[in-house]
Amino acid sequence: MSTSVQRARDILQQAQLLCTADEVQAALHKVAREINGALSEMHPLVLSVMGGAVVFSGQLLPLLDFPLDFDYVHVSRYGDARAGGVMHWKVAPHESVRHRVVLLLDDILDEGHTLAALQQRVLALGAARCYSAVFADKRHGRAKPVQADFVGIELPDRFVFGYGMDIEGAWRNLPAIYAVK
Repeated sequence: MSTSVQRARDILQQAQLLCTADEVQAALHKVAREINGALSEMHPLVLSVMGGAVVFSGQLLPLLDFPLDFDYVHVSRYGDARAGGVMHWKVAPHESVRHRVVLLLDDILDEGHTLAALQQRVLALGAARCYSAVFADKRHGRAKPVQADFVGIELPDRFVFGYGMDIEGAWRNLPAIYAVK
């Protein structure tokens, strides 16, 4: 169940601002430039990872200046929790990835398990190549099973929310990024 309105407001009031809306937009434009430089001749299939990547994907797509196909996948390890759990596939990648260059879009690369599982699945279904772009890469000093090809910003090892990332189901809609104190 999602958090109550008052609890959500209390969480935001007590949180620390990590990245302003302007910093978020600068990072978004940086990623768009990098993707445009690397994939402009490939006509990729872009797969957005719901629900966290919805804001990142929605703002990134208009900045990409090449033809692409778009679809989504929905996998979660968090739900409304603050720690990752069992991988739950709601909408898995399907055969449309075969022989395609695929670009996975996700909100944050934390431990890397979700992105690694997605890449493995896409490649197992016959994708020619799989790239990944994350809005944020969390730096916690532990090894990750995968690294993103394109990264907007690096964040400290804190529980963060805003710009697509939620806290207890709330605040995906914030234009900036906050951390729980």
